[in-house]
Amino acid sequence: MLKTKLTEMLGIKHPIIQAGMGPFSCNNLCVAAANAGALGLLSTSGLFMKEEQPWVYEDFVKTGEANPDDDLATALEKVLKRTYRLTKDKGGVFGINVMVSAELVEYSKIMIETAIKVREENPDMKNNFKVMYTSAGDPVPWRDKIKEAGFTWMHIVPSVKGAMRCKKAGVDCIIASGHEGGMHTSWEPVHSMILLPAVVEAIGDPNFPVVGAGGFCDGKTLAAAIALGAVGALMGTRFLATQESDFHPMWKDQVVKTEDRGTVVARGFVGPARWLKTATSVVHLQKTVVQSPGVFTGIPDDYTTVPPELIQYENEGFKAVYMGDRENAMMAGGECAQRIDDLPKVEDLVNRIVKEATEIVNNMPSYSAD
Repeated sequence: MLKTKLTEMLGIKHPIIQAGMGPFSCNNLCVAAANAGALGLLSTSGLFMKEEQPWVYEDFVKTGEANPDDDLATALEKVLKRTYRLTKDKGGVFGINVMVSAELVEYSKIMIETAIKVREENPDMKNNFKVMYTSAGDPVPWRDKIKEAGFTWMHIVPSVKGAMRCKKAGVDCIIASGHEGGMHTSWEPVHSMILLPAVVEAIGDPNFPVVGAGGFCDGKTLAAAIALGAVGALMGTRFLATQESDFHPMWKDQVVKTEDRGTVVARGFVGPARWLKTATSVVHLQKTVVQSPGVFTGIPDDYTTVPPELIQYENEGFKAVYMGDRENAMMAGGECAQRIDDLPKVEDLVNRIVKEATEIVNNMPSYSAD
């Protein structure tokens, strides 16, 4: 068993965070991860897509015991109450991932205010619903709202500059996300081996928790995160490929099938994204080179500068997944997909990761020569 500042901060059993991935829900995955002793995170991005991707929204509300006719706030409230009901007896700890990019601020505000309202109206939830996890944008504008609500606040960043912005905002825990990660990734390709220790050193406070993300998927990489100064690891692609994962079986299967050099970086909804390599994602890469070159030159663009047909290509790729159309499907995933070859139950996966990491950490003295 590994105890770190992350386990102490949240009252969780293991220093592992299950990423709140989209566009499909993490409603069942979050419950399974929380009840296995990790931090479970709910995705909320599927709730933003009621108009433009109704197939994603309908799947999201169905797994969360909400109704397709619910407005965004009502649907989230139902999902939160369901998650609490299914985790409270086992002491599972969970949170929500809210994207706060400029394109989504209107929706982000509804998500965060709804979460605060639900927790205040149901005080017992505070024992389980502990985390507000923000991503894909600037944390500073959200400081007063989130801090005053009493959440443990986490924010994910791809750079030292972003980490210092988090410190200014008063974030409680920083997630340093290397370029290996799946779906949303940074404009500059800085990987975990460089980024994670750089963020730890820049923060310069041994009591301030930093978590590694991007490439972490097993006990070896969890032990590596701890060796690099982190208090735990966030894992997305690895949890996507589990039995309880809400993602489409075809997407899970594609993760397991992925081999050496099996991902590409191309345009995503809010910037660069890492996709599992398929004929469709390779075409998307080729389109990105021409229509959104900033993905590769580090010059950010947005919905006002990217041709609509490029974004539509992504939408159609996600729709193809939902429809079971493998030929046209677009599926995101991290570089670690090439190291994933099974679909375990979440609890078995978590126990396996922790057992391996504990053995590695405990045996580290034996690796050095006398």
